[in-house]
Amino acid sequence: MIQSSGSVTLVLGGARSGKSRHAETICREAGGALIYVATAEARDDEMKARIAQHRSDRAADGWRTIEEPRDLAGILEAEATPGSVLLVDCLTLWLTNQLLGDADIDLEIDRLCAAVSASSGDVVLVANEVGFGIVPENRLARAFRDHAGRLNQRIAALADRVILVVAGLPVEVKGR
Repeated sequence: MIQSSGSVTLVLGGARSGKSRHAETICREAGGALIYVATAEARDDEMKARIAQHRSDRAADGWRTIEEPRDLAGILEAEATPGSVLLVDCLTLWLTNQLLGDADIDLEIDRLCAAVSASSGDVVLVANEVGFGIVPENRLARAFRDHAGRLNQRIAALADRVILVVAGLPVEVKGR
């Protein structure tokens, strides 16, 4: 369970590892106003269908959803208040949006880390662990992998708790 003093939890895992489901469970157990911050953008029909399904699932489970593909720092500053439980799903898609939008990645990561550090509500952040794979063959993919690794390290350093989900099983990496 998350402590009510504004704790930060990072949930990492591979694709389809169960990390989002585990993060949702952590949030429900914490109590408080559940806010789901979704970062995905619908860039194709398959992603549009996924987003529609997620919207429907979350509405049925009592989440208030905020769809924000880029300004996570602004959302955290406004919404991570005492009594709130924010689930950010996911940092990896947020980073993708920043890269494809030609953002200043280091500046955006700095802004995000500052907002996470200043949050007074409970924050659970989900991210893909992309460092277990091979070295990507192209420049953009390598830049993405490098930025994702650094982002995960920075958020993990700020987090009270870090969990790695493997095959649906949570492994405590930091905290507890």
